Amino acid sequence: MISITNQIEIRQLRYFVTLAEILHFRKAADALAISQSALSQQIHLLESIVGAKLLDRNNRNVYLNKSGELFLFEAKKILRQVEHSIYNWKLQNDGIKGILKIGFVASAMQKYLPPILKSYDKEYSKIKLQLEELTNIDQLKNIEEKTIDIGFMRSNKVHSNILLKPIFKEHFTLVLPKEHSINQSNFKNIGQLSEAPFILFPNDNSPLYYQKIITLCATHGFSPKIAHKSIHAPTIFRLVENNMGVSIIPNSLRDDFNYEVKYIELKNIPEKTELYAAWHKENDNPALKHLLNLI
Repeated sequence: MISITNQIEIRQLRYFVTLAEILHFRKAADALAISQSALSQQIHLLESIVGAKLLDRNNRNVYLNKSGELFLFEAKKILRQVEHSIYNWKLQNDGIKGILKIGFVASAMQKYLPPILKSYDKEYSKIKLQLEELTNIDQLKNIEEKTIDIGFMRSNKVHSNILLKPIFKEHFTLVLPKEHSINQSNFKNIGQLSEAPFILFPNDNSPLYYQKIITLCATHGFSPKIAHKSIHAPTIFRLVENNMGVSIIPNSLRDDFNYEVKYIELKNIPEKTELYAAWHKENDNPALKHLLNLI
């Protein structure tokens, strides 16, 4: 048996609603830009499909009966829902509405990302942003599995199905305990810390970043003595604060207010740390395209 919903057409609902509001066949037909006979035919067909008279007619007037009043309420609701659904589809198809899932390393959120996200949110307020702090490795895994749309990381080693764009380059910065004998005025180069214990981000989580620090130290004739490792900046700062070692971080990660440490920005060295945007080349989320335009 064919259900009623499979037989009713959207245009029949629209014709009925127009007629129910005007209650005059000729005027309703004019409003719909169809012939009066075509309107009458479609209303008869609609009544046949639903199995009930919706309108009472005589030679002069048209009236909604009880069934028609009930049907009018439902027909309007259906038409509103169709319009709303098509509107939502168009917004999502154009990338103006939807969800954009973003992974990031902590340093990306200190300086680079906030103004980008603020601009994005202002321009595309109907797109919901979902942010998650993740290591480089976890970002790549999530991009592969398409559980995030884009990652902001300090790694450029990616598979061929991931697209990569360098977006922000900055200096390294040395982190020392506040009372350390080396300061901005007597610092010459990193070689002065060849005997110091270092606190670094783990190699597995950020191999490119890690290797640049190793290269920087090698340039000055030593290999760093790595005493502790952490992926969290607050942990690194607290360890340095308690004289557990020294560290090297991206300059944007520095925190000038909450720890008893000091910073020396390494401006005069060729090594710099770079932030990359990475996304799956088959990602077809329209909301992603707008973010890529901003970065």
